[in-house]
Parts: sequence; C-alpha cells; structure tokens
Amino acid sequence: MKVTVVGTGYVGLVSGACLADVGNDVLCLDVDPGKIRILESGGLPIHEPGLLEIVRRNVNAGRLAFTTDIERAARHGLVQFIAVGTPPDEDGSADLQYVLAAAKNIGRYMDDYRVVVDKSTVPVGTGDKVRTAIAEALAARGAQFEFAVVSNPEFLKEGAALDDFMRPDRIVVGAEDARAIALMHALYAPFQRNHERLLVMDIKSAELTKYAANAMLATRISFMNELANLAETLGADIELVRQGVGSDPRIGWHFLYAGCGYGGSCFPKDVKALVRTGHDAGHDLLVLSAVEEANDAQKRRLVAKITARFGDKLAGLRFALWGLAFKPNTDDMREAPSRVIVDELTRRGADIVAYDPVAVNEARRVFADRYPTLSYAAHPMDAVAGADALVIVTEWKEFRSPDFDAIRATLKQPVIFDGRNMYDPAAMRRHGIDYHGMGRC
Repeated sequence: MKVTVVGTGYVGLVSGACLADVGNDVLCLDVDPGKIRILESGGLPIHEPGLLEIVRRNVNAGRLAFTTDIERAARHGLVQFIAVGTPPDEDGSADLQYVLAAAKNIGRYMDDYRVVVDKSTVPVGTGDKVRTAIAEALAARGAQFEFAVVSNPEFLKEGAALDDFMRPDRIVVGAEDARAIALMHALYAPFQRNHERLLVMDIKSAELTKYAANAMLATRISFMNELANLAETLGADIELVRQGVGSDPRIGWHFLYAGCGYGGSCFPKDVKALVRTGHDAGHDLLVLSAVEEANDAQKRRLVAKITARFGDKLAGLRFALWGLAFKPNTDDMREAPSRVIVDELTRRGADIVAYDPVAVNEARRVFADRYPTLSYAAHPMDAVAGADALVIVTEWKEFRSPDFDAIRATLKQPVIFDGRNMYDPAAMRRHGIDYHGMGRC
C-alpha cells in the first residue's frame, strides 16, 4: 500500500519505517530541509534504539523515501498520516496549526480518494477540524475527491518505540467510513497476526483515549511521588510500599516507581491539554490539575535535599550529575527534570559536571551558553572525580551497578542524591556513602 507520513519526528519516522518494513511504499514528508538532508545522507534527526538500521534497510530496498515536496507527498499515499507536533499553547491547550496546515496541503494537492489519519496527539474535536480544512481546500480548487478522516493515536514509548509499533498492545482506530476502516485493518494486519488488536470506535472517543491513557500514567507517577514524600516524613520505605501495592493485580506494577518527576514530549503536554479541554468544556479536572502541580514540585525535590545537606548557597561546590535525558534510551530533554535541577543548582552558585550516554549534544543545544558553571564529561567517573556529591537524575542501565568503592574514593564527600532510587540504602551505608533517595529509609 502507498503511504505518506507527514512529519519525521519520533512518531512519524518510527511509523514510516515500520510500515515500510512490512512491505508498504512509504514517503515521509517534512518541511524542514535540514531533517530531510540528514535522513537522505543516512543519518537520523532523533535518537531511538534500532531505528537507524530499519530506516537504512528500507531505504536501500526502495520502500522508504523522504521529501520536502508537499505536492508529491499528497499525491503519493492512499493513506496520509499526519504526525506533526502539537506543542502546548500559552494557555496549555494543544497548538493545532501544524496539523491543520498538513490537512490543508493534502486538500490542495490530493488527486484521488484519501484516508487522512491523525497520528498526532490532538484534542477531542480535531477530526472535525481536519475534515473542514480538507473540504475547504478542495472547494477552493473546485475539486470533489472523496476522503475519510481517521483518528489513530500512537502509543509509542521513546526508547522502545519500534517494539511498541511492531508488537502493539492495541491499535485504536476512530473512524465512521467503512472503506477507511477496511484499509486500516489491511494496513495493520501484519502487526497483529497473533490475535486481533485493532479497536474501532468513533473519532472523538479515539482522540480522548490517547489523552486518557497518558493522563492515567502521569497520575500514577505523581501519586507514587507524593507517597514517597510522605513515607520519608513518616519513616517508611516507598520501595516496600511499592511492592505491597504492586502485588495487587487490580493495580499492577507499571508506573509505580517514585522519582524526581516525569518529563518528555507527551505526559506534561498532554496533561496540560486535557486539563484545558476540561476547563473549556466546563468540567475542571481537579485530579489532573493536582497531578501537574505535584510533578512540578517533585522536580525540585532533589534540589531541596541538596540544600538541606549543603546549605542554600552552593558556590564553591561541585556536583556530578548522571543523566540529562528525561528517561533512558533517548536523548529527549523536553520537560526533563535535569533542566530544572541544573537551573536551580547553578542559580545557587554550584558547578556541575554532567554525564549522559546519548543526550550531551542535545544538552549543549538546550542549555547553550546559559550556564557557565555547567560542563560535560565523557565518562561517568570523569564527572564524579573531585565532586562534592553525585546526583542521579536518569535511570540509565549503566548506572545500575557502578563501583561504589571507587565512587566513594573519588568524591570529595561520599554523598549520593538518587532521584531514581537505583540503589539500596543499606548497601550504601555499608559502602560508607551518605545516601539520599526518594522516600527510602
């Protein structure tokens, strides 16, 4: 099947590559010539494990191509995926300008029946706006081609996006057009050979499903972080509480880890957008407002622990910081806790030497020259050397079992602030390390 994917970010590039990998003829469009140059030269504009290999394989096979030509893209695919950004507006609502621009361009240049699929995370009612944008563009050129609009939200985890696409838990399709539904079944058939995973519903329900899923996961994270803070005050251990709670099959184990807050391109933006959607509809979502407030506070929790130990004025002190990305296996720093922590510590006069396996280049771009006391290390122990304390912000696998005796010997003071509860407090005490976790005792 011929497929066009508009947008070559995480969602668009992963979707296009995976669809090509099962035999489809995929053309990825992006209006950013820089991204297309990177892709055409054999590189990637993003970091996602395994993606480079699958992109190169399908480009070499002739099933995957890239372009900035809008007309070519609109005329290529029977199915047109819109996978562009929906950044938060000033009021927290999702900015739909890129989605609607993509829809208009499809209407301007389509030359036959098209299934236009909203893959971007969009507010309820966006399907109607996309339909109107396409219809208006067709009317402006006096064309009368038929088309269908479908909502097909993505459920991809950065760092595991390929596996999520190839082996999905569910495939949500919001559509009312029988032909479009049949085409979506055919397109996704290779990814559900074991059993049917495609859930067909109306468009508005599909749009709300995506927001509901992310909001639920964000709620679990903030709830556990709030409990961790309470456990710390009461002298309880949040890790033991997690085990007791997670063993209940009604609750389960996922997203029950306390830490220094969630970040990334999805949870913060989608919680804000859903809160705004509720407000605009006359239904204030009190729980989600609290989730957002709790997460903002949690990003500063590590800083509070540091100042409680060293005082509010940190000039003359140096901190090793392990982890810059908002989570492992990605270089994405959007809304990452590290951004708040770096800002708060440098504002108090601290020097920071940061290490991350893949996000240093992104950090250099994000931070630019704003923090003269921030530098970067090529190895985790290089960051630790001569530091007054180690601060762990991202739970990269390579941080799980370091040489604690070497860390203790290398630090000026044997102090670890662990924002991801990677280590056992009793083990740290045996190593002679002053250990500060999140809700641990």
